[in-house]
Amino acid sequence: MQTELSKKLGVEHALFGFTPFPAVAAAISRAGGFGVLGAVRYTAPDDLKRDLDWIESHVDGMPYGLDVVMPAKKVEGVTEADVEAMIPEGHRQYVKDTLAKYGVPELAEGEASGWRITGWMEQVARTQLDVAFDYPIKLLANALGSPPADVIQRAHDQNVLVAALAGSARHARKHADAGIDIVVAQGYEAGGHTGDIASMVLTPEVVEAVDPLPVLAAGGIGSGQQMAAALTLGAQGVWLGSIWLTVTEADMHSRALTRKLLAAGSGDTVRSRALTGKPARQLRTEWTDAWDDPNGPGTLPMPLQGLLVADAVSRIQRHEVEPLLGTPVGQIVGRMNSERSVQEVVDDLTRDFEKAVDRLNRIAGRSPE
Repeated sequence: MQTELSKKLGVEHALFGFTPFPAVAAAISRAGGFGVLGAVRYTAPDDLKRDLDWIESHVDGMPYGLDVVMPAKKVEGVTEADVEAMIPEGHRQYVKDTLAKYGVPELAEGEASGWRITGWMEQVARTQLDVAFDYPIKLLANALGSPPADVIQRAHDQNVLVAALAGSARHARKHADAGIDIVVAQGYEAGGHTGDIASMVLTPEVVEAVDPLPVLAAGGIGSGQQMAAALTLGAQGVWLGSIWLTVTEADMHSRALTRKLLAAGSGDTVRSRALTGKPARQLRTEWTDAWDDPNGPGTLPMPLQGLLVADAVSRIQRHEVEPLLGTPVGQIVGRMNSERSVQEVVDDLTRDFEKAVDRLNRIAGRSPE
């Protein structure tokens, strides 16, 4: 599965795997794809350095990248405490009441909550970059659009390609104007923050909008047939995230959550503002239902919602309260029915890709080479 972009980056398959787990990122690169480590949870630079050291020693010299979350425009002088103070007391009480309804225990004394919205603040992302640029990363991706101009220039000065996610052709053109090297066209089916346009429609629109920049297709892709379809639509590769959540190398810290993912069908996700304040596709749970309930207070805008629910989400995950337990995941969750290694997933994807290409060749009256 070779394209101009995969050849440029020196990988066997034009298959880009986004994951928060270092072991998964390294395994994707070793399997012939391109592993991309999500950095949003690394609020301490030393933690990111530790995991990049680990990847560097386990990637067998293959290329890999980093995904950060930073806004294109900087907001000066705003601290986490300033944002916390904007959260209405009624919303705080709603969180307390919902957790009490399901008997969710407190965290142990001294146990810090996990994910915080601080990973989305520009000053945190810049400390991540200060660490990352000391490593031989080959790609820097940004999930909040184009990164600031100085970051793009810094990456280019170090021969690092820059990618940005887009949910519309209009967003993609803005990325191209900003000097981005690769556009990730992320469709409605994808896990996490998504727009309203499905991948089948979005991918060719973005390809046409930013030609000749390479485009990666994302959202609803979890089989070799779907990868072949993405390349047929003009993409130079695929960007996969959800499919890695149930691989054996993933450190989910929750067997209950893994079981829920393996049992879920493609209709068991919902785009909800419950996690961050912006529409993000995730498993539908009684927690997302509570925030979408018209009798509730409704969600707050980003970043208020993320700060509001951070401790609650950590408590739900820590104590595996199954009715409330969820995670961002795409509609492709319906294909995630068994735990496999990264290598097995890549082997299945590339094998089915070859079968799909052979089938197209037969339809076109050509014999497979």
